[in-house]
Amino acid sequence: MKRILLLCSVLVLFGVNASAQKEKPWTEWSQKEAMKVLADSAWAQSQSEYTEQNAGTTITPVQNRNATDLKNADKTESGQNLGKKDAALSITYHVGFLTSKPVRAALIRLIELRQPETPAATVAERRTFVDRDFGDLIVVSLVLEGNDKNKVDPAKKVLETANPETFKAVVYLERKDGKRVSLTDYKPPKPDGMGAKFIFPRTLDGKPFLDASSGEVRVYMEINKTRLSRKFKVADMMYDGKLEY
Repeated sequence: MKRILLLCSVLVLFGVNASAQKEKPWTEWSQKEAMKVLADSAWAQSQSEYTEQNAGTTITPVQNRNATDLKNADKTESGQNLGKKDAALSITYHVGFLTSKPVRAALIRLIELRQPETPAATVAERRTFVDRDFGDLIVVSLVLEGNDKNKVDPAKKVLETANPETFKAVVYLERKDGKRVSLTDYKPPKPDGMGAKFIFPRTLDGKPFLDASSGEVRVYMEINKTRLSRKFKVADMMYDGKLEY
């Protein structure tokens, strides 16, 4: 009964209305709402792995995350893992469409919430990033976190030392009909907190890669032998009347 009540409290705590970010101006998002956009939304998802420290075995990969604070996200998993967190090491991969306005808005909103005394001129300059035009590019970001140094450190080293050729054969975007766009460029992580940046063309055969009829799009990556495969429903990626990706 205690485990059931704990699980229920977790679900209530992180049961942010999925449409809240679409109905409220991003400048009014709470920290919880901004975090959810970056961890579990129509434009960003996360994939986690937990390893028992003593046995060295993976518990259960977690496909989607509901997180208020990315630093404490490993406390919010399903009932089968709730009793194992103190004995587990973790690594989490946060994958998001940086070229989508909601993801950029969430990043800037978190900065504003954490730095409320920032001068108005600086705030205005930062906000231009939210409305930036990326032209014919799709940029997917990847942020790593976790306390499993045996996995986190090697993966971060790969991202920091890689070049576009490192990932061209193992990173792509795929539509439901099987059509893909391949990686055209790669930017290693910088101190900006936005993670590694994977760059793709926005068009295929002279047409937008995604439209209202695309169904879903899959982001596929292989990072240091770990396979990341996240599917996004294109119909859910609308924001302010526009398809954002």
